Amino acid sequence: MTVRVDHGVTSGTFTLDGETYQVDNNVWVVGDDEECVVIDAPHSVEGILAVVGERRVKAIVCTHAHDDHVRVAPALRAAVNDGSGAPILLHPDDRPLWELTHGGPDDVDGELWDLDLADGLTLEVAGTTLRVLHTPGHAPGAVCLYAPELGCVFTGDTLFQGGPGATGRSFSDRPTLEASIRAALFVLPEETVVHTGHGDDTTIGAEKELLGS
Repeated sequence: MTVRVDHGVTSGTFTLDGETYQVDNNVWVVGDDEECVVIDAPHSVEGILAVVGERRVKAIVCTHAHDDHVRVAPALRAAVNDGSGAPILLHPDDRPLWELTHGGPDDVDGELWDLDLADGLTLEVAGTTLRVLHTPGHAPGAVCLYAPELGCVFTGDTLFQGGPGATGRSFSDRPTLEASIRAALFVLPEETVVHTGHGDDTTIGAEKELLGS
């Protein structure tokens, strides 16, 4: 069976530093007719399951832990695979952000992710490979997922059509973000399609031209 990328959009809020915004989040699902990996878990379990369909979910991979990317991750974990669940993967540097939404091990109702992401880690699904690229800046544990065989990279909020993700909030830093983009993303082939956490696709080449390599 042929591996493919499926896409949906869910809507809700993003809250940090006492401010709340309405946002539309992309949902990306990589797999074939039998199995898949879900990238991020924003807003609506039902909306994500509509993209997954009847497939077995191997993992729920969070590009970072802002609430609009992980809010329904524990509920999605419990819902997939006929209730048997799937592991949530997150970079441990994003623990402070995760705990703002889901609490920590010392909280009565706290829920943790299952497995840590790390730079260079590879995930296998439907015969293709997703390589984890640690790209701090928008968030300390932000990651991108590069799928060389598919010619694309999933960038969460690290890189958008039109430039880097937002900084200026807690746990973010613009120079760190730009350095991450240049070191981890701008070395990819220029034709690589960038699937973002919000908004339209772009390419590595287009964003290199805007930001400067």
